[in-house]
Amino acid sequence: MENQVIRVTQIKSVIGVKPKTKATLRALGLRKIGKSNDLPNRPEILGMIRRVSHMVKVEQISSEN
Repeated sequence: MENQVIRVTQIKSVIGVKPKTKATLRALGLRKIGKSNDLPNRPEILGMIRRVSHMVKVEQISSEN
């Protein structure tokens, strides 16, 4: 079975957001607008994305291994 990978891109600034939201973005590996990170498609990652869904764009990509 091929592992699924998702690409998360930050599209909004963290200025004025709650500290928990900032921490969630950092846990996803996002620091600046326009930066992306490829993450495994796991329930804990999807929960973090759901929390900051208004600030990120998510794309499904396939693993290249």
